[in-house]
Amino acid sequence: MEAGTLVEWRIQPGGNVKRGDIVALVETEKGVIEVEIFESGVVESILASPGQKVPVGGVLATIRAEGEAPRAAPARLYISPAARRRAGELGVELSKLQGTGEAGAVTMADVERAAQKGIEAARPPIPSAEPQAAIRRAIAAAMARSKREIPHYYLAARIDMSRATGWLREENLKRPVTERLLYSVLLIKATGLALKRFPELNGFWVDGGFKPAEGIHVGVAISLRQGGLVAPAIHDVDKKGLDELMKSMLDLVSRARTGTLRSSEISDATITVSNIGEQGVEALFGVIYPPQVALVAFGKLTEQPWAENGMVGARPVVVASLSADHRASDGHRGGRFLSAVDRLLQEPEKL
Repeated sequence: MEAGTLVEWRIQPGGNVKRGDIVALVETEKGVIEVEIFESGVVESILASPGQKVPVGGVLATIRAEGEAPRAAPARLYISPAARRRAGELGVELSKLQGTGEAGAVTMADVERAAQKGIEAARPPIPSAEPQAAIRRAIAAAMARSKREIPHYYLAARIDMSRATGWLREENLKRPVTERLLYSVLLIKATGLALKRFPELNGFWVDGGFKPAEGIHVGVAISLRQGGLVAPAIHDVDKKGLDELMKSMLDLVSRARTGTLRSSEISDATITVSNIGEQGVEALFGVIYPPQVALVAFGKLTEQPWAENGMVGARPVVVASLSADHRASDGHRGGRFLSAVDRLLQEPEKL
């Protein structure tokens, strides 16, 4: 995306904020997201109004650290008594006016213009008449950039899932229905643990080089009811137990489909996992979402002939695939990563 429309503020000048607070709602091409603040302090000024379109990287507000002295107020501008009265009638805040008169004086026209902007800003944003088209445009732009800039390589491996599905079946029999685990949670956790040993697949290609991520934040590909998809992140997958991971995944899917994702969930993913098996597809070789450097996909769980220890039998098998950026890793390391995922899924009780 290149810009977003500010929908609503949840803070006021002078208010205290702490890291992680939701401070605003912003409409993007994929829906409305909640914007978090990443510093604690006091809101000093708000620079964008609801309804205003702000470019990526644009300043929405300023804060000062707790205990820091307020910054000096701007010099007072001259305003005529008539313009001052009119500002009071229209509810225009004089401190925010930019004077266009002689020596920067605030004129009646400045007040009227500010009042009209306030009326327009107060109107709720008009939803796009073609939300699906906007989503498809956003996806098309990202995927075109990916295929243009990233030298992909692709690997795939068949994984015997009999131990994993058997353990999951037995484990869920011990649990109430509301606490049962989904098969996809095992896939996500195994991916997260394998990434600890292969950090070159977990990070970003920026400024001409690879930047490893500080945490393992798996972006989960979620199809939206209105069409298109998003891949918000489950944070610290390697540190979460299966129960916590299950709750995080269900919460993320629910909020993605109701349009209440947070900005950090949209932007923090360090790798993407797509479980396309529910669509009946046996294998997927995905397109990397820049600036990430890898995407892992799992296909449909199918019963296939499997030879082991000289015996042939039918086993539940899934095809795991890796799409990776050849600038950050190579096929040897990618192959070892898929083998690590396989080994982890053979001991599901340890996930």
